[in-house]
Amino acid sequence: MTTHNALIGHNQPPRFKHFSTSDVVPTIRRLIAEQDAGLLELEKDCQPTWEFLVLRLNAIAEPLSYAWHTVHHLLGVRNEPALREAEEEVQGEVIAAGLRIAASRPIYQGMRTMRDGAIWATLDSVQQRIIDSAIRSAEQAGVGLEGAARERFLEIETALGEMGSLFSNHLLDATKAFELILTEASETEGLPPSLLAAAAQSARTTNSEGREPTLAARLKDATPEKGPWRLTLDGPILMPFLEHSTRSDLREKLYHAQITRATDGELDNQPVIDQILKLRLEKATLLGFADYAALSLSRKMAGTVDAAQHLLDDLRKSSRPAAEREHSDLLAYARSTTQNPILDLKNWDVGYWAEQLRKHRFDFDDEALRPYFSLETVLEGLYSVAERLFGVRVVAAPEAFETWHPDVRTFRIVDAQDQPVAAFFLDPFARPENKRGGAWMDTCLDRKRDPDGAVRLPIAYLVCNQSPPVDGKPSLMTFDEVETLFHEFGHGLQHMLTRVDYVDAAGINNIEWDAVELPSQFMENWCYHRATLQGFARHHETGEPLPADLFEKILAARTYRAGSQFLRQIYFATLDLALHHGFIPGGQESPDDVKRKIARDNTVMAPLPEDRFLAGFSHIFAGGYAAGYYSYKWAEVLAADAFAAFEEVGLDHLDRLAEVGRRFRDTVLSMGGGQHPSEVFKAFRGRAPDPSALLRSYGLAD
Repeated sequence: MTTHNALIGHNQPPRFKHFSTSDVVPTIRRLIAEQDAGLLELEKDCQPTWEFLVLRLNAIAEPLSYAWHTVHHLLGVRNEPALREAEEEVQGEVIAAGLRIAASRPIYQGMRTMRDGAIWATLDSVQQRIIDSAIRSAEQAGVGLEGAARERFLEIETALGEMGSLFSNHLLDATKAFELILTEASETEGLPPSLLAAAAQSARTTNSEGREPTLAARLKDATPEKGPWRLTLDGPILMPFLEHSTRSDLREKLYHAQITRATDGELDNQPVIDQILKLRLEKATLLGFADYAALSLSRKMAGTVDAAQHLLDDLRKSSRPAAEREHSDLLAYARSTTQNPILDLKNWDVGYWAEQLRKHRFDFDDEALRPYFSLETVLEGLYSVAERLFGVRVVAAPEAFETWHPDVRTFRIVDAQDQPVAAFFLDPFARPENKRGGAWMDTCLDRKRDPDGAVRLPIAYLVCNQSPPVDGKPSLMTFDEVETLFHEFGHGLQHMLTRVDYVDAAGINNIEWDAVELPSQFMENWCYHRATLQGFARHHETGEPLPADLFEKILAARTYRAGSQFLRQIYFATLDLALHHGFIPGGQESPDDVKRKIARDNTVMAPLPEDRFLAGFSHIFAGGYAAGYYSYKWAEVLAADAFAAFEEVGLDHLDRLAEVGRRFRDTVLSMGGGQHPSEVFKAFRGRAPDPSALLRSYGLAD
């Protein structure tokens, strides 16, 4: 092991410059052994007290958790074969070690003794919720299983961990494996300058090994004006191409590659999906649940599959008719524009014609907005919102921590008295060669108060995949990327502004999964707030503010094709529940059969026969959204109703907004998982959530 081991030191952020893949296996195994020894010692004299069972257990488990979390973070942002191999070698051992704690009978009995004894009355409500949660977690970690059933449960948990990593790695490799090289200017008709620049940069930086020499030389010298242009399935390239390319044949190639990713040869995720679904059902059955959805929902705010489906049914009633009208409008516009009365839209045509109709109706497109949204000005605006609403300032701290890539930035958050309260890493740019797609917030360090009163401040990872600087220009963001950054920062605020001193309920810990998107979706609303957006949207060359008429068009376009967007999310959520509720893996129906059946009621255009998008549905097969994808809409109801509290005091009254913002900070952002989210919401709003605010905000209310 190296002298400076980045996996050791769980009270500080990792020393990424000292990270060595060769440290992973020996360090993880040493930490497992130390955790096992500490657990064994604790179990010998398992005193049913908070200090012994909770604080001491946290101290035993945290070093391994910290190291393993660092490994997984690096797999997301700096993936490489050697790191994968190291993770795969010890993953099963880590899962088994975690289960030894989670399913420890002495600890479980001690927790129950605390809950049922006199000590319960001496604990505060946060401590009581932590213990209740620990008891449920132990029961769902198989603490009640005996003999062969217990052994099988451990095998299932290990296999599920391995299958999730395999799914993610297959998807990353399949995404990297695809490219389409354009060499003729006629192939780039309709493409905006930003995409041409990104595709040329992709060509210049691609590996030329094994290519025909003439093409390799041309790729090395690619320019936005003359090409060649390298298209990939990376989001900042794929989505703009599907929206802007006039070449339906090329759109078809990329669309087809996207919906069939990870479905061939060694990278085929379809057998992995089958295995994951079988293992999840078997796990749920062992624990006494009817299916995996029942197991998953038992720990969520919705509580039951019926409650989640009821929300989806209600939203479908409003969104499907709207989506059908929107599709008819789109088809009519395409036929009128092409003067082809029998034109039939294909799946790969929808994005293009939707963008054309948006330009026609609102007289702008995302490319017209990019110059006003450089990363620097967007960050200024985002941090200004945090200061105005929540009374905290974000301060650049470029030398504060070691980072894993030169593009990564570090910041501190300070309160009104300039006292530090948190910090975060920001990794904004796409790196398709070794960074997974999407955007996310993850925890680096949780807030914790030591027995001596010292507080360890929380630190977050904020990761996006937006377009990097190209040809000397700053990173110019699409409006969607602006929303995404606000979204992830909302997650970060809940992690960083927590006032809970117990790790088990600090920040996003112990928050029911279907409520965890509340602050992130809430923050997106400020992208449509006039004073906020026009306060930071400035042309990166001239400094001119975003024209007022462009803001009005952005506002009007917010509800554009809202029914289609809602229905798409309802389709994914309904499919997720169907695969985990009532479906028998390995039976007469395949997951793809279920997909086609669900699509009949939840799509306007049926998926293509060859559509295998499930092989890329990492949210439910490699992320935390299994039997929980509905959570996006569930939390969106909470977020819309929360934002309505600001609307009610008047969005132009900054003093009143700040007052409501402080209340939001002191409830939603600070209470963490210390109270049930329904109680947290009531503490902020004064009542239970009302879904009408969501439908109203998107123009879908009756």
